[in-house]
Amino acid sequence: MQPGTHPHQQPPVNNNMTMSIVAIFLFWPLAIPAIINASKVNPLLQQGDYAGAQAAAAESRKWSKWALIVGIGWYVVVLLCCALGGVGAIMSGNSSTN
Repeated sequence: MQPGTHPHQQPPVNNNMTMSIVAIFLFWPLAIPAIINASKVNPLLQQGDYAGAQAAAAESRKWSKWALIVGIGWYVVVLLCCALGGVGAIMSGNSSTN
């Protein structure tokens, strides 16, 4: 490399920290590895390990997506059970007053 020239700049890597933090509110057991991997991206980039940063970002994205899918699915199931339970109680016509 000649003096005054700059090495090829790699494009920035998205660390997916925002999605990981959102995922922690939906299903925290899967969001924890997402946050851990997201926090590894920037230090790896500073060390010059572009491939390692990409791998950590991919892992973060994977864990975040799973946490979002499981969390949203869980909330849908809970809401459906509550709604169907309420509708069932109304439809049964049972009155607790005598």
